Amino acid sequence: MTTTILRNRFWKAIENLAPSYFSMVMATGILSIAAHLLQREEIALGLFYVTVATYVILWFATALRVIFFFKRVLRDLASHGAGPGFFTWIAGNCVLGADFINLFGNYTVGIWLWALSGVLWVIIMYTFFTSVVTRSEKPTIEEGINGAWLIAAVATQAISVLGTLIAPHLPEYEAVVLFVSLVFYLLGCMLYLNIMTLIFYRFTFFVMKPESLTPPYWINMGAVAIATLAGSTLLLSGGQSPLIVELSPFIKGFTLFFWAAGTWWIPLLVILGIWRHFKKHTPMKYSPLYWGMIFPLGMYTAGTFKLAKALNLDFLMVIPTYFIYFAFLAWLWTMLGLGWQFVRAFQDRPEKDLA
Repeated sequence: MTTTILRNRFWKAIENLAPSYFSMVMATGILSIAAHLLQREEIALGLFYVTVATYVILWFATALRVIFFFKRVLRDLASHGAGPGFFTWIAGNCVLGADFINLFGNYTVGIWLWALSGVLWVIIMYTFFTSVVTRSEKPTIEEGINGAWLIAAVATQAISVLGTLIAPHLPEYEAVVLFVSLVFYLLGCMLYLNIMTLIFYRFTFFVMKPESLTPPYWINMGAVAIATLAGSTLLLSGGQSPLIVELSPFIKGFTLFFWAAGTWWIPLLVILGIWRHFKKHTPMKYSPLYWGMIFPLGMYTAGTFKLAKALNLDFLMVIPTYFIYFAFLAWLWTMLGLGWQFVRAFQDRPEKDLA
C-alpha cells in the first residue's frame, strides 16, 4: 500500500469521524469507575489507561477535523442525526474527570475538566437546539429522533456528578458549585422526561424497522442510570449544602424513580435486541454506535452501587457485583470489533470509512 493511499484514508477518516466516538471514552471510563467501586483495582487501572489514551487520540483527531473540515463539523452539529453525538464530548470529559478523582484523588484535573465541560455544554446545547428548532426543513419524528438525543441529558447529569465531587475542594465556591450541581441534576431530569416522551411515542406508534433499532437506544436506560448516579452522589457528598439536605427526601424519591425506570428498560431492550438480530437476522457487526450501548451497562453498575449506599439498601449490591462482568464482556467484544475494523480498513483494498 502506497503512502498516498494511507494518507488519503487517514484524512477521509478524519473528515468522517463520528462526533459520538467520545462515547468510547464514556464507556471505558465508567467501567473503570465501576470496577474501582467494586474493588477490582487491576481492571479499573487498566481501563483507566485505555480511557486516557482514547481521550487523547480522539481530541487530537477532533482538533484536526475542526481545523480542516470546519464546515462539515458545523453541518453535523446542526443535524438531527449527528448533532446529539457532540454531547459525548461533554460526558467524556466528566467521566474522565471522575475517574481521576476516584482512582487517584486528583481533583485538579477534575476541576479543569469540569470547567471545560461547562463551556462545551453552553456552546453545544444552545447551538444544537437553536439549529434544529430554526431550520426550515425538518425530518419527521420517525426519521429525526433516536436514543442518541438522550446524550443531552447524560451530558447534563455528568456535569452534576463531577461538580458534586469537586465541590469540597473549592471551599470558597463550594456552596455555589453544589447549587450548580443540583440545578444540572434537575435539568438533566427535565431533558430526559421531554426527550423520552418523544422516543416512547416513536417506539409505540411508528413501524420499527430492525435497522432503525440501533444500539444508542440503550441510552434510554443509560440516561436514567446516570440520573441515579447524580442523585446518589448529591445525597452522599452534598451534605454541606443546607438546600440539598432540605431537599434530600425529594432527591431520594426522584433518584429511586429513575433507577426503577432504568431497570424496567433492561429486559425490553434485551428482547428488542433478540428480535433485531435473531428474528430479523440483522448482522451483528462492529459500529461506533455500540459504545452507546456499553456506557449504559457500566453506568447502571455504578449507579446501582451508589444508590445502594445512599439509601442503605445493601441487598441491591448483588446487582453491580455481577452486572459489571456482563458490561466488561460487552466492552471487550466491542473493542475487538474496533480492532478488526482498523485491520480491514488499512489493508490494501478500496478505501473504507473508519468513522
